[in-house]
Amino acid sequence: MKRTHHCNELRPAHIGQTVTLSGWVHSRRDLGGLIFIDIRDREGRTQTVFDPSNLPKELFDRAAALRSECVISVTGKVRHRPEGTNNAKIPTGEVELGVTALEVLNMAEVLPFPVDDPEVAAKVNEELRLQYRYLDLRRPEMSRNLRLRSKVATATRVFMDEQGFLEVETPTLFKSTPEGAREFLVPNRREPGTFYALPQSPQQFKQILMVAGVERYFQLARCYRDEDLRADRQPEFTQVDIEMSFIDREDIYTLIEGLLKRVWKTALNVDIPTPFKRLSFNDALNRYGIDKPDTRFGMELVDFTEEFRASTFKVFSGAISNGGVVKALNAKGLADATQGQIETMTEYAKSFGAKGLAFIKVEKGEWKSPIVKFFNDAEKAALTQKLAIEEGDLILFAADQWLTACEILGKIRLYCADVLKGQGKLSVPADRFDFLWVVDFPLLSFDKEQNRWYSSHHPFTAPVAEDVQFLTSDPKKVRGQHYDIVVNGVELGGGSIRIHQPDVQKTVFEQVLQIPPEMVKARFGYMLEAFRYGAPPHGGIALGFDRLIAILCGTQSIRDVIAFPKTAKGTDLMTDSPAPVEPKQLRDLHLELKMAKKE
Repeated sequence: MKRTHHCNELRPAHIGQTVTLSGWVHSRRDLGGLIFIDIRDREGRTQTVFDPSNLPKELFDRAAALRSECVISVTGKVRHRPEGTNNAKIPTGEVELGVTALEVLNMAEVLPFPVDDPEVAAKVNEELRLQYRYLDLRRPEMSRNLRLRSKVATATRVFMDEQGFLEVETPTLFKSTPEGAREFLVPNRREPGTFYALPQSPQQFKQILMVAGVERYFQLARCYRDEDLRADRQPEFTQVDIEMSFIDREDIYTLIEGLLKRVWKTALNVDIPTPFKRLSFNDALNRYGIDKPDTRFGMELVDFTEEFRASTFKVFSGAISNGGVVKALNAKGLADATQGQIETMTEYAKSFGAKGLAFIKVEKGEWKSPIVKFFNDAEKAALTQKLAIEEGDLILFAADQWLTACEILGKIRLYCADVLKGQGKLSVPADRFDFLWVVDFPLLSFDKEQNRWYSSHHPFTAPVAEDVQFLTSDPKKVRGQHYDIVVNGVELGGGSIRIHQPDVQKTVFEQVLQIPPEMVKARFGYMLEAFRYGAPPHGGIALGFDRLIAILCGTQSIRDVIAFPKTAKGTDLMTDSPAPVEPKQLRDLHLELKMAKKE
């Protein structure tokens, strides 16, 4: 029986029509001699009714033998539901199908977990869900995520086409560039001892496309990184990859704001205001302790370096005399923090190298803390005024080098926000989206262990023009033309204006990053060669597509918006991969395994 309608299509206007629906048994109920089966396809579900007084016994018995997730086709006449039985929760809730014919297309075994009850399914162990991913994806919540992902991908392509971009596919077999994250290597059978690498991003290819005169490129690119996984990280992922010529940073800002405005309108019917706020890297660290701040709530960091420079509290004044700072934040209403919560915050501080965590609880009109006795009246007044201290507040301090102090309180700030939200003392609407650009990052960071500078973003990022003079003489002063787009504390993506002059790129590689000339030639020689033939000024950005969809779907894990994700160990439980290969395959690749024997 070929279906005439999908399972979310029938309305009162169809009453009296004979229709055929096909799908899965969502649920079955035996009530007073009648059998009610909700039939579901990807569009939704419809209630069907099997009445033994109007059906052959054989057909009714087949309906009685059905269980959840059997695949069926039913034919019948659309009718009103009996008075008082409408279901306002589903669009087809005013009608039902009085079945006259049933075809069982496939029976289903007893399910390892239910897919018809969202509350029960949400409590199922995630590893079991991933093992039976094809069942997990039948859940309406997961189906909705995949539909939204497809919808946003289409909207992205349409928008980029409207802006004059060409979608160009770049290779997924590349060469190894060990300067970045750890790569997946692919052995080359034809030339033993040589390897491809799966690309971490199309970065070098898209810059070559600018040299080739493409001018405006984009791609929903598959990328690969052999890194430890988190909720927002997978070994293979998708990014909206963009590059354009003859532009500056303002052009990138305008383009991405327009794209995200289109995406939010398409996905959620929400009009997000543009232009987005901008915050320098230094301001983001100073105020929020992190370079991807969640600005939906306050609790900002405040500097007290000058106030405590001559303090008798040696922990503070000592840190300042060693070139550090003193910063504090006020977790309003958290004076009732438990000992366990204080210990958690203390561990956060220690994880950054601090010896402990100084704090003050303001309770019953008193400042309760062993450090208060070291503060003079001026110091107390400064704290009260700058932090707006009042009854019930918890004041937290960090005294260390600037970056460390910021990061300590940045981590604690987010923890305090979670605690306050759990207590109902901090309200952050789920449908609020605070976008901002974080700009003016340092071009370089220093690795103390290796005693060398490395790129904060990547080695192709152009320095701010007025800072080029400091590249070799004082690298820490050099800002990069790098920008990150952030929403609600999540980094959606980042990019930069690129170096397009071969001499500047060579200087960065060899003199600043101290990569030997022969290694530069082996890894990047083709790029430097290409730049010699007329590279236009260019820049770009990459947005994490999986993270973007997770935000739109309101889920914390990108695994919920990827059809077949890996676990935290990088394994696919459904296909049981990665898996060993045949010895012959290894011989063909001229590879021999040397693994330590398991005890």
